[in-house]
Amino acid sequence: MRVVHKAFVVSLSFAAGAAPLCTVAQAQEASGGSEGPAEVVISATRTALPANALPLTVDVIDSSSLAEQAAISGSVVDAVATLVPSFSPTRQKLSGAGESLRGRSPLYAINGIPQSTPLRDGSRDGFTIDPFFVERVELIYGSNALQGIGGTGGIVNQVTVGAPTVQGYSGRFLMQGAADDGSPSDGVGGKIAGLVSNRTDKFDVTFGAAYEKRGAFYDAEGRRIGVDSTQGETQDSKSWSLFSRLGYQLHDTARLDLIANRFELKGDGDYVVVAGDREAGIPASSVRGDPPGQPATNIAESVSLSYTDTAFASGNLVSQVFFSRTEDTFGGEPSPIATFQDPALAPVGTLFDQSQNRSRKWGAKATYERAVPGWEALTATLGLDVLFDRTEQRLIATGRSWVPPTDFRSIAPFMQLNLGLLDGKLRLAGGVRQENVRIAIDDYTTLASYGSRHVSGGEPTFDDALLNGGIVFEPVAGTRVYASYAQGYTVPDVGRVTRAVSVDNVDIDDFLDISPIVSDNREIGIESRRGPFEASATYFWSTSTKGQLLVLVNGVYEVQRQRVEIEGLELNLSVRTPVPGLVLSGAYARLEGRTDSDGDGRVDIDLDGANISPDRVNLAASYSRGPLAARLQTQFFLSRSFTGTDPRNAFEGYTLTDATARYETPYGGFSLSIQNLFDKQYITYNSDVQRPTDNERFYAGRGRTWTLGWDKRF
Repeated sequence: MRVVHKAFVVSLSFAAGAAPLCTVAQAQEASGGSEGPAEVVISATRTALPANALPLTVDVIDSSSLAEQAAISGSVVDAVATLVPSFSPTRQKLSGAGESLRGRSPLYAINGIPQSTPLRDGSRDGFTIDPFFVERVELIYGSNALQGIGGTGGIVNQVTVGAPTVQGYSGRFLMQGAADDGSPSDGVGGKIAGLVSNRTDKFDVTFGAAYEKRGAFYDAEGRRIGVDSTQGETQDSKSWSLFSRLGYQLHDTARLDLIANRFELKGDGDYVVVAGDREAGIPASSVRGDPPGQPATNIAESVSLSYTDTAFASGNLVSQVFFSRTEDTFGGEPSPIATFQDPALAPVGTLFDQSQNRSRKWGAKATYERAVPGWEALTATLGLDVLFDRTEQRLIATGRSWVPPTDFRSIAPFMQLNLGLLDGKLRLAGGVRQENVRIAIDDYTTLASYGSRHVSGGEPTFDDALLNGGIVFEPVAGTRVYASYAQGYTVPDVGRVTRAVSVDNVDIDDFLDISPIVSDNREIGIESRRGPFEASATYFWSTSTKGQLLVLVNGVYEVQRQRVEIEGLELNLSVRTPVPGLVLSGAYARLEGRTDSDGDGRVDIDLDGANISPDRVNLAASYSRGPLAARLQTQFFLSRSFTGTDPRNAFEGYTLTDATARYETPYGGFSLSIQNLFDKQYITYNSDVQRPTDNERFYAGRGRTWTLGWDKRF
């Protein structure tokens, strides 16, 4: 089993270079598959305690499973969306707007460095590194304040390749080719990537590069899928990713690591959209053309320096400083967007423009953990997080500011305690994070389409003590039950709020719509791992009294602050069959979300498809024995309607099946992967549940797609 389901974690901030992962599968293999859960340590936690000592839910997608899914679909986002039933189906576009985990936005991170831009959510955070450089993905479910800003739905932490473990040179190479079933030559894509490491005594260095060209995408009926020239595309694009890691072992317990990454994905701009017909069920398509302006582009850069010492003052010290930069360029539409029109610049209806989201972050994290002297059953964790973020959204053709430069500062000390009782069968965990936030915005004027309103800037501050606590009980070996409460924290999409001010005399200092979102997450669960069976059940519910809801206003999604309540059920089961190497697995996720549409403090309508994912069933059969590994997987996205919303946005549901096989030889591994094995024609979830009159954004999903790959380690 390569995907670890339902381990437990409570300390959810990160630092690069934290304790190494040992998955359940690896631990069971080493021990001959003995009963009882292995002790799993997740680097996304700020504790060396095993995950089975902590009361929340974690999944791990290890390197082989990630490579398997990336060969099918090409990205980390698709891998997560495929394997995790409470994650929404992807849009199959560059934008991840509307994609959620447990009905709320996840925080994407690389080695703990946040990739999300919550001040102005460009929804490009799933495409900031090539999966070739990701060793594993750690998924932390549900809200928790220890992760800092963002991630009220959970965390998707991408852990990059580790330091080389052997002296001398080592590395790996990858070549792939992909094509849609029966598509012409413009549907062909390919990828080449390489990684080389060298270890010499205490010093190690790793460098890597990846290049991928993606062709046009075709649906199951042979139509070229419509392009989203504004939000951005993965089809008809090229991407570069560079990665480097330098490490130095100071002594037996202390280490320095410097890690840098640069990723760029840019559309080729070879196509323009042709409107479909929603009433007739005909999706949008594309024809060759020259869209105006610059193609949509995503650029992400990050660098971090970490220092770890597992024997610092009889405890474990993990520290990190980092800098990251993202630059998201959105394309322009063939017809001028009404929002960008300004009669002072050009006659209304003639002005073309496009926007660019720019975010710069730097921060520092430090965690120290040790058993309390004289009370060894009690483990204390102390930490401090500092984050500075500056974000703005500019209109690059005319040089106007759509979202004014916004500065965010967070200083947050925290403490966690974990007490083991009854020889570790009972665990009590809890802690507090003191969040101190300042948001600074200078005076600015909104665009003409919002009335050219003058807005007085300010520096509102928010202070709050965010609590968490939980209990884990192991009545018999291999079976655990747990319950937890945690407060999560993020800010609304401040950019959407500030750019949409359409009334006079607004002062940022008392503009409550930019106050933080605090979500209360409660969770109960049970996990059992006995013999060939692994099973888990989790029920959760979360509330936010002043949550964030995306509402379509004049063709642009804006933020409304409303009460939001979400509850859900997650079930997982896997069985090692009598057939050696064959594992059968299934998972189910059910989500219900409600919001307060009239402001009376009580929820009265369903969250729509722009804000919550459909229920889902996942089934899979995996085989691994000797040189052969194979997997067959099916996702059943269940139909749903949304009470209190436009009935035309009801979701019909669809079923998708993928397959992959790999054979290892002395000359490397050869793989064949098929996405949408049965060539199902369908409309993507995001397209089906939004914009019922928009025929240009009515996108079909990708048809049967073949990927042939070869990789070699040395």
